Amino acid sequence: MAVPKQRQSHSRTHKRRSQHRISPPNLAACPRCGAAKRPHRVCPNCGTYGGRVVLAAEEETTT
Repeated sequence: MAVPKQRQSHSRTHKRRSQHRISPPNLAACPRCGAAKRPHRVCPNCGTYGGRVVLAAEEETTT
């Protein structure tokens, strides 16, 4: 069974973990309305995906 001969230093551990950060989500412009949306997902603003309407737009009612 493989066992490390020596303990890894803090410096070496931190160098490896420096890549473990959270990256912000990629955003693309919707071709129909221009709103920012995640790629390969339905636009939350206009409800289109792939050039066709997938979700019906909700009407805002203020009462």
